[in-house]
Amino acid sequence: MRKRFEPQITLGLKPIEDTPYLIKSRDDMPALIIALLKLYTTPDYITQVFSILEDTILGGKKKTGRKGLNLWQIFVLAQFRLALKIDYDRLHQMTYSDSSLRQLLGIETETGFDRIEIGYQRIIDNVQLLDDETLKKINAVIVDFGHEVFKKKEEEALHVKTDSFVVESKVHFPTDYNLLWDSSRKALSTISWYTSKYPEIEGWRKVYDWHKSLKNLSRAVGKASSSGGKDKDKRLRRVTREYLKKAISFRNKIEKSKHNFPIATSIDLVRNLELERFISLINKHIDLVYRRIIQGEKIPHEEKLFSIFEEYTEWINKGKQRPNVELDKKLSITTDQYGLIIDYVIMNNESDSEIVLTTADRVLSKYQIGSWSFDKGYWHKDNYWLLSPIVEELVMPKKGKRNIEETKREQKAEYKEIKNKHSAVESNINELEHRGLGRCPDKGYHAYKRYISIAIAAYNLHRIGKELLAQEIQNKKKLKKKRVKLAA
Repeated sequence: MRKRFEPQITLGLKPIEDTPYLIKSRDDMPALIIALLKLYTTPDYITQVFSILEDTILGGKKKTGRKGLNLWQIFVLAQFRLALKIDYDRLHQMTYSDSSLRQLLGIETETGFDRIEIGYQRIIDNVQLLDDETLKKINAVIVDFGHEVFKKKEEEALHVKTDSFVVESKVHFPTDYNLLWDSSRKALSTISWYTSKYPEIEGWRKVYDWHKSLKNLSRAVGKASSSGGKDKDKRLRRVTREYLKKAISFRNKIEKSKHNFPIATSIDLVRNLELERFISLINKHIDLVYRRIIQGEKIPHEEKLFSIFEEYTEWINKGKQRPNVELDKKLSITTDQYGLIIDYVIMNNESDSEIVLTTADRVLSKYQIGSWSFDKGYWHKDNYWLLSPIVEELVMPKKGKRNIEETKREQKAEYKEIKNKHSAVESNINELEHRGLGRCPDKGYHAYKRYISIAIAAYNLHRIGKELLAQEIQNKKKLKKKRVKLAA
């Protein structure tokens, strides 16, 4: 059964509390290490973190079986992956060779004792036990811990800023003809799996030929679409007809023979369901390609799909010159005067203005807010009039023309000062992107949400660590001055 951490120090193991770190360094590791050590040695907060982890990871499980990684190790590995923006391969290498990380995990041994190692797949399996909701609760504890480190007084109000940005996932630029190819190749891959497992299946000796033909025709459509010259439309329609003819022939062949694929095990059933899904996607994109290129129809936005793998992907046009289009979901964050992210929300086909009131409900129920700034994207008259009586200083610039009262309000010195400070949230976003939130490499919406939540927690811990290092440097300077005075 998993433990929170190893309560009894094993002979030969170096204590976690003695993990070394550099005080003066521009690397990300020292700040993360000191923050984790401070959290680990603060009973009030680490107990809360462990309680939350136990509810998720140990909830409903028997108190028997293999030990597994302890909760502290799972938490540390997740934070290191995102705080340092590394993949699982690098994380595995660090758990093998980096003595600071190994000691922080509680697996670093003295010379002469057996070495403890953590396998690659074991790291992945354990980090993936975390989920979005669990990490949101842990982040709330980290924020409270951070306020104590930054020496925030209980009665002191927070000055917060809210902005949004796009967290991309690992998808290519979508067109209907290359999504038709994606659907076809995945169907072929599933068929290859079946024929490999059940060699008696007939009619699919030429899987490679289907793969080659469909791929070449998809490329030919792409080339005709992107090139110019005389009679471009005729050439594009001609090669598209060939592509569609081949795709329809392939679809018909699958429909005829899919009943011949055995369902002897649960894995066979999953593969069969996958094949059905790919057939439906092939049908969908045959229809879209035909309507758009052959018939010249403009496809409504709601009918489009932007990835067959990450179906939650959205097409986001924020009106910027570069990039003019971004693929995936928007993340709205709210930061305080210490740079800590106190609230965040993944937006599902929502505009900035639509999430203001729900964000306000969460933030105002937890914290006392002195000032709150937004950009123009969050403006709506209802948002302003509902928040202005509650928030002492509310900065929400209006879209479009202002009346006399609105102009006077936005010309006040206090309003301008808070509005000028709002740009600090852009540096927070930039740092988040350097913590891995530029692009999510994990597959699936549940993994996408988990990735974002770990990145937020890692960002907050790194911020806290930087403050702890600054305080330690300041304390050493004071101690040095005191010694000089005593010596004099």
